[in-house]
Amino acid sequence: MKKSTLLFWTAGLLAASASVQARQTPVEFSTPYPFDPPRYVCYRAPQEVTIDGNIDTPEWADVPWTSDFVDIEGTRRPVTPRHRCRAKLMWDDRYLYIAAEMIEPNLWATLTERESVIFQDNDFEVFLDVTGSTHHYMEFEVNALGTEWDLMLTRPYRDGGAPLNAWNMNGMRSAVKLYGTLNDPSDTDEKWTFEMAIPIHTLLEVRYGKRGIETGEQWRLNFSRVQWLLDVVDGAYVKRPNLPEDNWVWAPSGKISIHEPEYWGFLQFSTVTAGKGETPFVWNRNEEVKWALRQLYFRQREFRSSTGRWASTPKELKASDIEIEGLAFRPTVYVAGDSYRIVAPGFDGTSWYIDQQGYVGEGR
Repeated sequence: MKKSTLLFWTAGLLAASASVQARQTPVEFSTPYPFDPPRYVCYRAPQEVTIDGNIDTPEWADVPWTSDFVDIEGTRRPVTPRHRCRAKLMWDDRYLYIAAEMIEPNLWATLTERESVIFQDNDFEVFLDVTGSTHHYMEFEVNALGTEWDLMLTRPYRDGGAPLNAWNMNGMRSAVKLYGTLNDPSDTDEKWTFEMAIPIHTLLEVRYGKRGIETGEQWRLNFSRVQWLLDVVDGAYVKRPNLPEDNWVWAPSGKISIHEPEYWGFLQFSTVTAGKGETPFVWNRNEEVKWALRQLYFRQREFRSSTGRWASTPKELKASDIEIEGLAFRPTVYVAGDSYRIVAPGFDGTSWYIDQQGYVGEGR
């Protein structure tokens, strides 16, 4: 046998041996950021709402605020945002109303064309996952000029999601109000506020056949405020060079990525009118099942990165490490070619699944 041929076969055997060893060696899985999304009860609007950016009005007076926004990395970067930001929501049979307040000493915005990449300016952003599946969620961004950008994501970018810029929040109205002077570094500003109304029928486009919102219904929701550090050059604001933006959010994901819908907060609808009573938030324990499946989804990604294939058994994913209080978490893994589905029983006789694209839903 020629020396070159011998070297070829030896290399092949070593590669095959390494592949087998990789398949047999247990994968060490990372620990995901803790699952502790904030929760918000959305009350009925007490009266007709005028969308003009002014939220210091009677219709908003008794609507509760969200908790103050935090850094997107959460406890992994425990710093308090430089400027306070918070939001509030209410609804009626026609619209979901959203308001926000951004404390801001330096009002600045440059983008004027709709569908611009608004987060290149300081901005406010809304994310809504109406189905709770982490797929087909809506994004809206606005700057202090009131320039809008709305789009739909087929699924998160990590799963090959595509932004659908041609999609619009049909019938949506928004406005901003400035407390100070825009793009004028010679003074100190106070804040800017934002107000929007999104038609319920537009939001329910992804819930086929559904016409209205049920009492107690829950969606996934997040807000983000992108903030750039500014300098003054020749009497004008300019971004400080070589520095990334800050990302302040309602529900942190533990990383600089807002497109992690499983970490977004929960929005629960109440039929009580704002200021006329309180509705407790009711935790759906099947969210714990969905989170357990999500952890297996994270592990599948790491397993495939390490071995070149999907794990085909719960044991390979160390599923026994994941516990749900009051429920035996016993998932089943189904692999077919380049696809997989993991199914697990839930509470109240339900069954839940997740697939290789991160879609989570009820049923088998």
